[in-house]
Amino acid sequence: MPGTGPVLPADALLAALADTVVVADGEGRIAYVSPSVTRLLGHDPAAVTGLPLQVLMPERLRHGHTEGFSRYRATGDGKLVGATTRVPALHAAGHEVPVDLTLSRLTPAVGEETDALVVAVLRDASTTILLERQFEISRYLAATLRITAALTEAPDADVAFAELLPTLCTELDWDAAQLWQPDGDGSRLVHAGTWTAPGATVPALEADAAGRTFRRGEGLPGEAWQQRATVSVEDFSDERAVVRVQAARDDGLRTGVAFPVFSGDMLLAVCELFSTTHRPVPPELTEVLSHAGRQIGQFLARLRAESVVRELADTLQRSLLPSHLPTIPGVELAATYRAGGGTALVGGDTYDVMPLPDGRWMVLIADVCGTGAEAAAVTAVTRHTARAAAATGSAAGILGAVNAALLHEQGSAPLRFVTACCLVLEPAARGSRLRLSVAGHPLPLVSGPDGDARAIGTAGRPLGIDADLELGETSLDLPPGATLVLYTDGVTEARDDAGRQFGEDALLRVVAGAPVADAEAIVAAVSDAVERQLSGSRHEPDDLAVLALSVPR
Repeated sequence: MPGTGPVLPADALLAALADTVVVADGEGRIAYVSPSVTRLLGHDPAAVTGLPLQVLMPERLRHGHTEGFSRYRATGDGKLVGATTRVPALHAAGHEVPVDLTLSRLTPAVGEETDALVVAVLRDASTTILLERQFEISRYLAATLRITAALTEAPDADVAFAELLPTLCTELDWDAAQLWQPDGDGSRLVHAGTWTAPGATVPALEADAAGRTFRRGEGLPGEAWQQRATVSVEDFSDERAVVRVQAARDDGLRTGVAFPVFSGDMLLAVCELFSTTHRPVPPELTEVLSHAGRQIGQFLARLRAESVVRELADTLQRSLLPSHLPTIPGVELAATYRAGGGTALVGGDTYDVMPLPDGRWMVLIADVCGTGAEAAAVTAVTRHTARAAAATGSAAGILGAVNAALLHEQGSAPLRFVTACCLVLEPAARGSRLRLSVAGHPLPLVSGPDGDARAIGTAGRPLGIDADLELGETSLDLPPGATLVLYTDGVTEARDDAGRQFGEDALLRVVAGAPVADAEAIVAAVSDAVERQLSGSRHEPDDLAVLALSVPR
């Protein structure tokens, strides 16, 4: 026929194939094998022709193959026929080679006599496996990065631990997980949590974990602890000596892997992951999980350290504020404090209310320049000096004593000035009478029974700068229905996203619009207005303190 090329012999076609073709006869012997078997498995085709097929497979598979081949020859039913399966083949040098095996039944033509029964095509799967493994490892590396990123949003180590298991399972695609942590003396691991994917349950594993502990080297968690590395069981159905193997089987779990979470030499936890399907755990994957454990350990250790620092900072901050407001006869008190943003954990604002021996009361609000430990030290000096000097009975005298103490304490250290407002309050025939002194601080506001609001006092210079500071005093009567509001500049200087400050005029409107003679309602109104100002703002808020004194009608 015109245009038809030469027809190649069958042997030439088979020899040209990269895949290895093996033909087996009815007795399970090799009737034909293509030359590429030398490249794939190192065998001479002539040397293996006539030998049983088992010569091409590892010892552990030979018995099963003999039974399966006999059944296939008798019934024609073979579960591998017509499908491609990945199996290990035996190289002539003795090592195993992964191959993709495709089996087909050989049906002779009409009138043809042959004892050939099966044709097998073997394709080298090493490259495919390598690519699949590299893809899996890259997927795990990306997942561990997402895990670390997710944990960075946790406010403390306890929350991070609570989120660790669901994040691990979700990102790494495992069906269940358990977390084990050292007990009080660090001699055993105790159960700290179990998580399952949606729709999955592990009741046997959870029941077993309730009273379970692991010593170093015991079970998957103990092995991971002892080896300081990832350990795994690829198939629980093949295991006999693994602790909890029956619980794993009862829950239908096939594969388990555990990796430790270390911070230096300190074990923080061991994470176990479980799968209901068989999952190979190659060495590259165990190294990825071990690396993830080290990363998570460093992060959690930092969170724990930060938590300790925050607890210390909270304790210090509380020491700079009254634990509760006292009860002043005929006066209602309310206050609020909010630390600013940023990395500083201790603010520089403070307020105080204390009784004097003669029945009067000292009220103080102050704002130290800066934040952090140094500012807290200055705040402490301010507050405690004011308390010690309160016996003088004069608002200006109290601030003068604070000024002298600050100048003495600072010496050659960086300048830490303080703004403050101090008043001495005493009962009057109708309401209360006060004398106040202001040192560089925002002037207090007073609202009357008719709802008007205005600033009072005279702003002097801040404390801690000049030894010759002179401060005046302003007298004021607070009749029934009046409220005095003291605040720090974190209120008026609060900026919205455009950078606009809240300002004194807005504060006056809030105070004037609040319920009359209701200290708690006025403090809440000011705080809410500032929070609305800051909502969505990119600008960092300052510390804020508000203290209100109301004389009921």
